Parts: sequence; structure tokens; C-alpha cells
Amino acid sequence: MDQKQLLQSRLTSTQILVLGFAVTILIGACLLSLPVATESGQGLPFIDALFTATSAVCVTGLVVVDTATTFNTFGEVVILLLIQVGGLGFMTFGTFFAYLVGKKIGFRERLVLRETFNQFNMQGVVNLVLKVLKITFIIEGIGFVLLSVRFVPEFGLEKGLYFSLFHSISSFNSAGFDLFGEKEAFSSITHYVEDPWINLVVSSLVILGGIGFVVILELLHYRKTKRISLHSKIVLTMTGILIVMGMLVILVVEWANPKTLGGLSFQGKIMASFFHSVTPRSGGYNTLSLGDMYSATLFFTVLLMFVGASPSSTGGGIKTTTLATILLSVWSMIRGRDDVIAYKRRIPHGLVYKALTVTVAATTLVILDTMLLTITEQTDLLTAGFETVSAFGTVGLTMGLTPTLSVPGKVIVLLTMFAGRLGPLTIAFAIAHSQKQPPYRYPEDRPLIG
Repeated sequence: MDQKQLLQSRLTSTQILVLGFAVTILIGACLLSLPVATESGQGLPFIDALFTATSAVCVTGLVVVDTATTFNTFGEVVILLLIQVGGLGFMTFGTFFAYLVGKKIGFRERLVLRETFNQFNMQGVVNLVLKVLKITFIIEGIGFVLLSVRFVPEFGLEKGLYFSLFHSISSFNSAGFDLFGEKEAFSSITHYVEDPWINLVVSSLVILGGIGFVVILELLHYRKTKRISLHSKIVLTMTGILIVMGMLVILVVEWANPKTLGGLSFQGKIMASFFHSVTPRSGGYNTLSLGDMYSATLFFTVLLMFVGASPSSTGGGIKTTTLATILLSVWSMIRGRDDVIAYKRRIPHGLVYKALTVTVAATTLVILDTMLLTITEQTDLLTAGFETVSAFGTVGLTMGLTPTLSVPGKVIVLLTMFAGRLGPLTIAFAIAHSQKQPPYRYPEDRPLIG
């Protein structure tokens, strides 16, 4: 056994997944720090390059330097590639290239793919990867064509097509990176706050990227199978509830705010509310100024960002199915039932424990990092909490703190993005040594609860 085989034999699938993302980030940081990647030709400080690469691979969109004015075409293409690799997972592309050259996909590779797409078993996982790539390129291609309808007349053929490609990939992968910024005298896509075409295309790409590939495949095959799994039912239900609830809250709270919805037409208010209900689900774009929103809206946005997208998607957060499982378990407890039921199906207790563990781990991480940011950046709790949850949910929305982060603050936020993209449990499993169940059980006792 050579050194490479020995190394592989000692690494679990979760460790390979974590190390793979880390190596991808480091490669991206090295490329972005090169003088050839920046407009000035002077290179970028490594900490800023590392932050940008982490944000791209973790499909977050938080930036410490303006993407449009800092990077040239080479740097922007590197970011775009990092977004695509980060959104789908490095093993997805590795499997695709191995498939093209006829190389057999081994057991270990299938294990990593199972972790990447959060599957319960390895059966059909390679076929799933090929379908995911096909779906991704089709949806991004459609987004590219639809966005070019607006961008080509506005920016010209070459620049319009380039902008359409970049923002289609960024939107579907829930990255939130944009090429407008200071170069076009407006940030994110605030210029299109009342443009129904841009609002609907971008939000549709974000929603499709956020519901997950498993759900998309089931919807595509529904006419043939006439079957929707419990997972897809929960994802679609929670996605709809969160979008409608978020839209109504934002619409009601911000209706008369002269700096956000107050100055818009009725149609503009509806579109902006809908868009800002969708984008905290890992989208990262904004058409309204976050700094001018009321505190109630910002706090509710934090809650939406914490939930994030759905499993096997390009987004972060604790995921919609996790929230649904916890809410259903609480409802079962209130009704005095032992089983957690959804759509006449019983959810195993093991999954309920996992959902609770994910939520507690995520909450602990967010609280700790928020406290650290209030110390390192000397900022208020809401601003620090907003930035932390945005990083954990791989959303990319900011109240303006990210561009002014100190070096310790940048390290805290980039580590939070990394944990949010992979999931706190995945990182914990990668660090901890797997232990077998002991061959005995301790006697039961009952502490008082509540």
C-alpha cells in the first residue's frame, strides 16, 4: 500500500469532504491573491483573498472587498468557478471527470458523494450526480438566457452576456456575488427593485437552488411516478410557508418606511417584499437597503437566514426539514403522543434527535460567534448577530459590518461560513473519532423537565 492509499484508508468520508472543501478554498485563495487577479495588478492581501475564496466556495456572498472594482476578469472567473464547485461539491465534478475518462467510481468515493448530497444510502448515487450536473447546467442556462434579455440591452452584447452568465450561476448556487457594486453606482441589485423581470428570474433561481436536487428530480419525474416522498412534501410545504410568512411580515412592517417600501408603488412593494422573503433563504441579493430597515424586519430576517435552505441544496442554515421535524415533535409532545407524524408517516426518533442536535449545535455556534464579533468589532448585538447568522446560513446579506471587519473578525466570519456550508455535525464527525455502541445500557432514571 502506497502513501496515498494509506492516507485514504485512514480518512473517513466526512473527513475527506471537509478537507476537500478546505483545499479548494486554499487553492482559490492563492489564485485570488495573485497580482494577475486584481484590477490594480498589486495582488490582494492573503486574508482578504482567503475570505473571498471561503465566501465563494461556501456560496455565501459576504465580501470584504468590492468584487466588481477589485478583481479583473480573471479574478471574477476564478470566483465563478469556486461558486460552481462549492455549490455542487468538489466530489461532484471529480466524479463527472472520472466518468468521462471511464474511471470506476470506488466505494470510498461513493461514501463521500453520499455525504455531499445527504443521502441515506449509496445506491444510485453516481447516477444522481450526473442528473444533478445536467439539471444544474440546464437551469443555469435558462437563467442565463432570461437575464440576458434585460442585461444585453442595458450593458451591450459582450458585457450583458457576461453579467447574465455570472449572475445566473451565482443566483442558482445561492452565492449572492454580484458584478455591479461601485462600478455601476449601485450595490447588489437595488437598481432593479421595481423590475419584475429581474426580481422573478433571480428569485426563481434562488428558490430552485434552495429546495434541493432531490426535490427537483422528484418533481420532474412526477408525471411518470405519481409519487412525492415525505422529504419533498416537507421541503415544499416549509418553503412555501416561510416565503409567504416572510413576505407578509416585511410588507406589514416596512409598508410606511420611507427609506424602504414607503416610496415604492403597490406593485413594487409586493415584489420587494417577496424578493426579501426569498433571498434570506441563502440567496444573498438585496433590492432594498438593509441598513434602513426597521429592527423588527432585520430580526425576522435573521430567523429566516438561520433556517436557510433545504438538504442536498446549494444553501446553508439548519435546513427546512430540521425546523419542520422540531416543530412536529413539539406538537406531538403537546398532544401527548410518542410518535412524530407528518403526512401520515412516522418520523424515526433518531432523526428527531439529529434535528435537535443540529439546531442546538448551530445555535451554540451562532451565539458564540456573535459574542466574539461584539468584542472584536465593538458593534451592537443585532449587527453582530445579523452578520453571524448570514455567514452560518451562507446567505451573504450584510448590514455593512463585513467590509470593515478586523483580521480576527474576518477569521471568525470565514470559519462560520465554512461551518455553515458543511454543517456543524459534519465538521464534528470529521474531528471526533467514531465510536461503536457499548454492549451494555445504563439503568433508566427520570430527571424533572420543565
